[in-house]
Amino acid sequence: MRTTAHLLAVVAAAALVLTGCGGRATTHHKPGTSHQEATGDSGTLLAARDESGHRLRELPAADAPTVRAEIRPDSEGGWNVHLTVERFQFTPESTGGAALPGRGHARLLVDGRETTRLYGPWGYVPPGAHTLTVRLHADDHTVWTVAGAPVQATVRLDATPATSTGSSAPSSSAPPSSTPSASAPSASAPSSPWTTDPGRTVTLTLTGTTVEPPPSRIELKKGERLTLRVTSDRADTLHVHGYDRELPLSPGVPATLTLTADRTGLFEVETHESGLVLTQLVVR
Repeated sequence: MRTTAHLLAVVAAAALVLTGCGGRATTHHKPGTSHQEATGDSGTLLAARDESGHRLRELPAADAPTVRAEIRPDSEGGWNVHLTVERFQFTPESTGGAALPGRGHARLLVDGRETTRLYGPWGYVPPGAHTLTVRLHADDHTVWTVAGAPVQATVRLDATPATSTGSSAPSSSAPPSSTPSASAPSASAPSSPWTTDPGRTVTLTLTGTTVEPPPSRIELKKGERLTLRVTSDRADTLHVHGYDRELPLSPGVPATLTLTADRTGLFEVETHESGLVLTQLVVR
């Protein structure tokens, strides 16, 4: 009898631990996120998907975020993008978690093709693009929508600098002329004598998790121009920290990014999807 009572006591204690009473919580969500972040849900998940395959998540217009995109020509080509959002905050620390209202990230679609994510208000679009769409996503990668339409802003890149007319319920039937535009740099503008120096060129090749040449530090003087020529075996996005410059990478296609090292410090160059550090820039 004593042995049986002892066995029952052990079983009861184990049951208490398994149910979390007095024991360590057992969760399956991303480390560092709260229980609400792991289990919270918002809006209505729709069966429809966007062109990139992301499910749509419907919200009432009164609760939905809004986004506007302002663009300006970059002095080295391409476009700098600045986002203004309402009822929304960028939460890179909880990406991959649950969909909570007013949280998430943005994705850039260049000429209808998804190219990169933004985890803050600034981004960059390389030269040659004609149309930019900025779309807001929840942390679980679903698309915030209102009345079945993604929360997004669209800007043309071939007229005069402007701000988009993005809203919480953009109309997919709006004519192209209703979309504000941004001007390309004038071809007749005189070139500066300081831009004739091509600067330094560094060639990098990405194969799986291998970077060639192996990651090291590139020493630069302030004001020096640097060109990164990168070839990757998979689709990804190169990001230069501190300069907020990004470069879409397509499998097997060399891509080039040129910048002027006008900020001193140590800056990492990495890829978003694979998380590889390609090199470090040391600007003195």
